[in-house]
This record gives sequence, structure tokens and C-alpha cells, in this order.
Amino acid sequence: MPELPEVETIVRGLRTVLPGHTIVSVRLGKTDFIEEPLALAELLPGRRIETVERLGKFIRLQLNAGSAAKSPDRPINLLVHLGMTGWLGVRRPEDPVAPHTHVFFELEDGRELRYTDIRRFGQMRMVAGDQIDAFRDSLGQEPLEISAGEFHKRLAGRRARIKALLLDQRVFRGIGNIYADESLWQARIHPARLAARLHSTELGRLRQAIRRVLQHAIADRGSSIATFVDAEGQPGEYQQRHRAYGREGKPCFRCGAKIRRAIVAGRSSYFCPHCQTAPRRARASGKAEARV
Repeated sequence: MPELPEVETIVRGLRTVLPGHTIVSVRLGKTDFIEEPLALAELLPGRRIETVERLGKFIRLQLNAGSAAKSPDRPINLLVHLGMTGWLGVRRPEDPVAPHTHVFFELEDGRELRYTDIRRFGQMRMVAGDQIDAFRDSLGQEPLEISAGEFHKRLAGRRARIKALLLDQRVFRGIGNIYADESLWQARIHPARLAARLHSTELGRLRQAIRRVLQHAIADRGSSIATFVDAEGQPGEYQQRHRAYGREGKPCFRCGAKIRRAIVAGRSSYFCPHCQTAPRRARASGKAEARV
């Protein structure tokens, strides 16, 4: 957490309030998650926020060169990864400051863009305007945009567990544990199966399931499992639609069998043992554990 739908939800909220506003000052608390804290505090004031977009699990703020900024000759991108407990939102200066708020970007209208992160597993870094394409290319494919042909190309023949490949940000950007499990349940594919053993029909079914699950989760403003809230501080609702994740011991919505949990690719994975047939080796050993 947060994964693609949660990050997209925050991005959509920020997109309605940030573009066109200028950062006038930066105040920092703890900075161990910031790549270059001193440079960030120096270079961002005076820059106008042009756009807000999502790159996988990263939030991208595109900042103009800014005549009032230091080094005004080149645009800068501020990239924010929310880690497990991060949150980014706009608040008035008189609003209570949430515990574990570590960064304050003061805007020219007096409001503050605040970054809060309890566990500080997030990231904050600057990328020059002429380097953003290289950064984007270093990420995997966008699962909501990937073609059927490219999806098959990235998975077919891979000797790795399908769950591991879905979580690999170099393969698909933005998918995490929740939506990998939900998509695999929708596609009736066991998380421990090798991608190389999936036939084309199953891969096509999985691609459609991923798109459907992510689109529904975005429409419901993400899943609020622990601390996630959107840019306005409101929880998401997609956790009410979960069919596998977190439902160990509860009946499958399709067949009634009890949902099981196993470690696959080093992560807790939830699946239906009846609808999602385990690979032969896992069935023989009675386990669904796999290392990739």
C-alpha cells in the first residue's frame, strides 16, 4: 500500500488543486527518504507546478524553470513514492498538522502541500526535465495501457511465478500485492503457477482481469486497508469488493471454498484452492510456497 489505484486517486485529487500554483518555500523535518534534501529545499522555491501525473506508483509534479527559482534555466520534476504509509495533500496553514508530517511545500496562496509518512518507506527525489523520459523508460509497462501483444510478450515463456512477475515493477508498473491477488482470483489463476505454463487464453484472461480490477478500484478511490486516505483525507471503498486479498478462511464468492493464504514470491498471497488450481508440484507437496 498504496498501489496504482491509491496513487491514481491521490493524483486526481491533487490535479484539481495544484497546477498553476507556485512553491514559495520548503520546510523539512526528517529527510532520510529524500534523495537530496538540501538541493530540494534550494531549487524548488520559485517554481510553478505545471502538471500532476502518475508514473506507476510515483507521483510526478512537473515544475517549470521559474525565473525566481535558483537554476531557472531548466524544468524539474519532483517524484514522490508513498511507500507503505505515505500521503500527499494540500492543507491550509491553520489546519492541524498530522503526526509524522515531514515536508511542507508552502504555496503562493498560503496553503501547504504536506507529505506525511509514518514509517518513512517512501521516496522523494528530483529529476531534471530532460531526464524524465529515461526515468519513465526504466519502469515497467503501464498495465492499463499495455496491448495484448506486449502483455503476452512480457510474460510468455518466463520461468518465474506469475505472482512474482505481476509484482515486479520492471515488468508492470503500479501493481502490488492487493491487486495482484484480486486479478489472479478474477482470472482463476493460482499465484504460484509459472508464467511459462500459462496458455494464451489464460494470459488474455489475466490481462482483462487486471484492467477490470484496477479500473474498478480507481472508481472506488482505492482500498483503505490500514492508513490510506485520498488527497482530501477520505478513505477508499474498494476493500468492500475484495474477493481474495485478506479473506483467509472466508468462503469464495464463486464456489464457496475457503480462501487460503500462502507465501508466494515472498509475499502473503490469497487464493481459492478450488477455482485457482495449484501447479502440480504445489499440489503434491501440499504447499504453495515458491521462491523466485
